[in-house]
This record gives sequence, C-alpha cells and structure tokens, in this order.
Amino acid sequence: MEGLRVVEEVVRFIIEDKKLTLRIKDLRSKLKSTIKTIPKEKLLPARASLTDVGGKLYTKSEKSRKSVLGIYKSNIKRTEEAVRVLEEFSKLVGPKLGKNFKEIRFELYDIEKIIQQKLFML
Repeated sequence: MEGLRVVEEVVRFIIEDKKLTLRIKDLRSKLKSTIKTIPKEKLLPARASLTDVGGKLYTKSEKSRKSVLGIYKSNIKRTEEAVRVLEEFSKLVGPKLGKNFKEIRFELYDIEKIIQQKLFML
C-alpha cells in the first residue's frame, strides 16, 4: 500500500488527474480491504522487523532518485511485485484470496500504462 500511496501522490500533484487519482485511491482501498481478510494470526507473527535480514539492506538504486519519473517507476514496480507476492502466499490461506490479489495486480498494470503515457506528455 505504501508504494501505491506514492504513485497516488504523483498522479495527484504532478499529473493532476482527479479521475485517475480517485481510481488509485479506490484500488489502494481495495488492496487494504483484501489484506484485512487475511486472519491476523497469520500476519502479525510472521513480521520480524527487528531481525529481518532485508531490513538493513539499502541498495545503490534505493539511495537516490533522479526525477519524479524515477520515483514513480520505483514505486509502481515495487507495488506490482508486492501484490504478486501477496497473491502467491495468500493461496496458502485460501484460493479466493489469491484471485483477489491477481485482479488488483492486473488493474495495477492497466493503471501503470495510463500513468506512463501521461507522464511522458508533461
């Protein structure tokens, strides 16, 4: 949801597209609602933020951004990848959950194309 929030802000403040901003906001809400259907006892115990081996990793590409387009690209891809991970692992909880995440992922792909076109028009 964090990456999608960044994308939403790019669309809101840079592209200034009210309709697309609302679409992303709705998708973020749908993602949040879908995540909430995962039983809490499956989520919270799985988080080990203090001992997560990836928590301290900070790659060269993460250290800087050269443009709004770079910020957008990083965050849309991060969001798509995260939703794909959620799609796969949620199948362990229930097949319908995986299907819901897949629908969100494909809507992201569609939104990505629209935003990309609008950014190149600026």
